[in-house]
Amino acid sequence: MAVSTEQIAQTDAPRTAPGPKGAPFLGSALDLKNDLLGTTHRAMLEFGDVVRFTVGAGRFQEEAFGVFHPDHIQHVLAGNSSNYVKDDGVYTELRHLLGDGLLTSEGDDWKRQKRMIQPIFTHRRVASYVPMMAAEATGAVERWSGSAGSSVDLNDEMARLTLSVVGRALFGADVEGAVPVIRRTVPFLSERAIQRAIFPLPVPENWPTPANRKALKYQQALYDVVDELIAARRAKPAEGEDLLGLLLQATDPENGSGLDDKEVRDQVLIFLLAGHETTATSLTFTLHLLGQHPQIQENLRTEVDRVLQGRTDPSLEDIMNLRYTTMVIKEAMRLYPAAYGIPRFCKNGDTIGGYNIPAGHSVFTSTWATHRHPKFWDDPERFDPERFTPEREKARPRYAYFPFGGGPRACIGQYFSMLEAAVITAMLIGNYRITTPEGPVKLFTGITLRPQGAVPARIERR
Repeated sequence: MAVSTEQIAQTDAPRTAPGPKGAPFLGSALDLKNDLLGTTHRAMLEFGDVVRFTVGAGRFQEEAFGVFHPDHIQHVLAGNSSNYVKDDGVYTELRHLLGDGLLTSEGDDWKRQKRMIQPIFTHRRVASYVPMMAAEATGAVERWSGSAGSSVDLNDEMARLTLSVVGRALFGADVEGAVPVIRRTVPFLSERAIQRAIFPLPVPENWPTPANRKALKYQQALYDVVDELIAARRAKPAEGEDLLGLLLQATDPENGSGLDDKEVRDQVLIFLLAGHETTATSLTFTLHLLGQHPQIQENLRTEVDRVLQGRTDPSLEDIMNLRYTTMVIKEAMRLYPAAYGIPRFCKNGDTIGGYNIPAGHSVFTSTWATHRHPKFWDDPERFDPERFTPEREKARPRYAYFPFGGGPRACIGQYFSMLEAAVITAMLIGNYRITTPEGPVKLFTGITLRPQGAVPARIERR
């Protein structure tokens, strides 16, 4: 039977993506609010690689589209990235919290910032921080000696350590005095930003509700402590080559302009918060998983002994030779990606995987779900660093694993983070045997993924 051109056009027309119905009036809002990771993962397994989520009802209903296949993720983050911008609800909330730094800015403003900041994060310059990272890790090794034979909280210890590292890198100084303010304010502000982005019709921020007043108070406390750190660094302009000093000197190669005071604070906030929370999560779960897998821990320790030979001042070459250590860290980041999802806003409409993505809707990639995609990961919940041998990495699609995002908006600090994680893991496992209890760790999904509470580990000095 002959098929008309009209019938062919109808057959090839983009379809409406499938998705969960959710609750009456609220759609998937409560499911996403109460279990964001599990809801997106289950939706991928049940509905496929493009899933439509509805939030709210009637004229207040909104739709968001989750994309889970590596090819679709590459399309959103890289291939058609100009159509997928950071103007969705999540980034609107993040701008209110962190300002318009490199993470949150858009358009010409972002391009200008990237031109100025990219030279600060060259591999050569970042590698110069390895001695400082090793010194901070050595301090942690010495501090742990008082707890040998007993238990430490990996969550607290790694947050403290990575905050010290990023503080030294940013300001060339100890930021211990800022730690209590950062640790008190960030969890509340982080969770609030995500919940306001997910839930339909959030309360306007200028309404004097208790939550809004608390948020304003916490945000101002955070700004104050960062402004104090910047002011202290400005008073010593000639000291060292820390990131803040480089920011203050940075100029736009196109017109010679620099960053004003607000822009400097916005960048520092993002480097300080995102730069320590993400690596702290990676390290916490790396050590937690090693504590549950003694043979993998011993394999890593054997490599550390061979490469470092007891030295506490590893070189960049040493860190590059810690290949199995890096594989372990990558696998921990697969299972517990700090950037658990990457949202975008579709400007002009698109078709992904044969499904219609209307203009003006949110589209998000779920690192958490795709890192568990059964088409690309055998037994995806199993901890297996051998997944990251060079041969197996090369055989997988590029965006089956994307803990640092991808495309033009990929994380500018990923090389710093991986170096730091390798140095700290090697130094700690080279000196201590770690044992952690079986069972899952309760997770907190704010701006980044991290443990909800303590992550206990028994440590024994070698």
